[in-house]
Amino acid sequence: MKDSRIARDGLVLLGCGKMGSAMLAGWLAQGLPASAVWVVDPQPSDWLISTGVTLNGDLPVAPAIVLVAVKPQMMADALPTLRAMGNSDTVFVSIAAGITIARFEDILGAATPIVRAMPNTPAAISQGITAIIGNEKVGHAALDEAEALLSAVGDVVRLQTEAQIDAVTGVSGSGPAYVFHMIETMAAAGTAQGLPADLAMQLAKATVAGAGALAQAAEEDPAQLRVNVTSPNGTTQAALEVLMDSDTGFPPLLARAVKAATDRSRELANG
Repeated sequence: MKDSRIARDGLVLLGCGKMGSAMLAGWLAQGLPASAVWVVDPQPSDWLISTGVTLNGDLPVAPAIVLVAVKPQMMADALPTLRAMGNSDTVFVSIAAGITIARFEDILGAATPIVRAMPNTPAAISQGITAIIGNEKVGHAALDEAEALLSAVGDVVRLQTEAQIDAVTGVSGSGPAYVFHMIETMAAAGTAQGLPADLAMQLAKATVAGAGALAQAAEEDPAQLRVNVTSPNGTTQAALEVLMDSDTGFPPLLARAVKAATDRSRELANG
């Protein structure tokens, strides 16, 4: 990254909250010079101030990339300040949920290269996954640059259509919260069966983290991993008969949850 077009022409980060900070830390760790980064943030953290980036100063006229990381409700005020960079070679990458490419084009100009991205919170420890889609003005090289930028905090996948980003939101964007709630409920269930609360929580956290790591590392798919750990008429089978129930188990519950998140993402985009 230190020898890229971004390092030469600069990168503007609009908003530096938890996700923006995680990304900035990843870029700096991968060798992007702090001198190549301009950050616009009205309430900079002590960490951000210490990084050496240009903070709330005059911006470059034509940076390689502008990464938009402000909250959606702040977009109407923040984005027009960068309108002069639109309709040029500057690529705008947005991680704001519910803000469509068309809305960016309305503000910045129809000839603006725009990449819409949906990351998730494990990006804070470089274990995230981000889905991206670009408009017609984004060429292969620009999309590669955006992918390299976002890969600093985890895996990156490319979508075929912008419409798919709502389902991505339902699965991976909101998905960490589902897993966190599963940890909560597993720990509470263990406590109900007689375990001390702190021990139950330790077991639940380690189990979910370990199972996720195994699912990533194993050649078998999750269905086969489930079979591998399920002895006939054993304890796991007894639990799975509850969890896999077609009426009350995980399949219908998660289908409803993902659909609810996906539908809400569409509502936000159309609102």
